[in-house]
Amino acid sequence: MRMSGKVALVTGAASGFGKAIAETYVREGAKVAVVDLNAEGAEAVAAALGDAAIAVTCDVAKADDIDAAVKATTDAFGRLDVAVNNAGWTNPNRPLLETDEATFRKIFDINVLSIFHMTKTCVPLWREQGSGVMINVGSTAGIRPRPGLTWYNSSKGAVNLMTRSLAVELAPVIRVNGIAPVMGATGLLESFMGVPDTPENRAKFIATIPMGRLSEPRDIANAALYLASEEAEFITGVILEVDGGRTI
Repeated sequence: MRMSGKVALVTGAASGFGKAIAETYVREGAKVAVVDLNAEGAEAVAAALGDAAIAVTCDVAKADDIDAAVKATTDAFGRLDVAVNNAGWTNPNRPLLETDEATFRKIFDINVLSIFHMTKTCVPLWREQGSGVMINVGSTAGIRPRPGLTWYNSSKGAVNLMTRSLAVELAPVIRVNGIAPVMGATGLLESFMGVPDTPENRAKFIATIPMGRLSEPRDIANAALYLASEEAEFITGVILEVDGGRTI
């Protein structure tokens, strides 16, 4: 198994990409902290995964919550090898002047500030431990932005660049990589599209993806598995586009 003996923490793991990442890590031998603001959802995912998982309620925008989540993970499993910053948020797709400041701040708190908090908490631990892996879930929106999502796009651009800068500064002890998914069938789909999720509206967007479909949670989970595994031991600072060719 590709993650035997590893301990991982995955944010936003009560559903969508995060849930699939947690499930894949456990399948491959890891112990996992299922971290989410949705306590009930995190508990359900962890319960389904059995003794290999714990649920942790956490607001990733709060430093104290991140500290507590990491502590809960190390208390339960003795160490932390991989932190996946997957939790994310977006404004609804609409003209940029229609987004208020509170929404803007929420986007950046969840998408960007959360990585700052995770870095401040995990880096000292990993330096003492002698190794560590951080995986940040960005977006193709930070590479090939679309109108209507300017504030979300810019937050994911920050995630992508932050990932590369962290990789340079924290090498060689700590590896930091990113994943840039194309839009997937998650709870944020209608917000990204800006229109109801109908077959006709999906078809219009899918037509822009050369491989002809949206991303699936398994696609992101498989990328996260590779980046966390020893197979990627010489990979850092990469933004892995999981996009069916969308950003070409």
